Amino acid sequence: MKSAPVPACDHSDMAVAGTLITVAPTGAETAKAAAPALPVTLAELVATGQACAAAGAALIHVHVRDSNAAPTLDPGRLRETVRALREETDLLVQLSTGGAVSDPESARLAVLDAEPDSASLSCGTVNFGDDVFVNRWPFMVELYCRMQEREVVPEFEIFDLGHVTAMSRLIDKYGPPYGGHRHADLVMGVPGGMPGTPAALVAAVAALPDGTSWSATGIGRATLPVALAALSAGGHLRVGMEDTLSFVPGEPVRDNTQLVERAAAIARLAARPPMSPDDARTLLGVKDRRPALVGGSARRETP
Repeated sequence: MKSAPVPACDHSDMAVAGTLITVAPTGAETAKAAAPALPVTLAELVATGQACAAAGAALIHVHVRDSNAAPTLDPGRLRETVRALREETDLLVQLSTGGAVSDPESARLAVLDAEPDSASLSCGTVNFGDDVFVNRWPFMVELYCRMQEREVVPEFEIFDLGHVTAMSRLIDKYGPPYGGHRHADLVMGVPGGMPGTPAALVAAVAALPDGTSWSATGIGRATLPVALAALSAGGHLRVGMEDTLSFVPGEPVRDNTQLVERAAAIARLAARPPMSPDDARTLLGVKDRRPALVGGSARRETP
């Protein structure tokens, strides 16, 4: 099941002039009762997106909750969420195809029906605390080929070093991703995956194919060490309450905006200020699905 080739978009010689900051505000694991600032309603998610965009985020990684704040892959809610974020923010909208560890493959594949700009593609099975996050090779192939057909840019989620090999295998066998550019996210510090250490980050980055851009996510107490190591190695950042509920040891996160503000501040210290959403669209090669503003084809201006 191989889609028609798409024009190559080679960014291998692009200077890393800015930092793509992704915010992952909700996730599928944390209960609202345990973190009152967690955005679980559509209104909360849109407000979070607006505040995080103003603080320096260019892309939002989305998990959706139902009316009881439980994780869901309900197609209607996914479509409504993508539409609202597009109308009310200029952020790139990336949907999680991981969902919760209990979600069936059919529901995870159907996430693409909501027409996001980007979607996550986890590159292998991994122990996830006491659970197992299952990503069979046939499922990965099906998801990747559907992304090519639907013109959705994948973000290859790398939980362990072997997942880099799986990412390369997908591309070598089934052709380049939509947009022609490879972008990976190193998810570090998950119990069962690679540790959230600078040494692990260096090893993972060294294994990535040439020309691949990448971000890094530190889970829990690995958040800040991973962010600093990523910036020093030329990578981008993902932060948010999906990944950590502590700002520093002993201090709970106030909200997602606080985490984005810190990421933006350290990016500026590294002389790599936050990218605008338009620059992020250029980097990743996404299809522009934004609605035209009233009265013409002009787009919403980046804050």
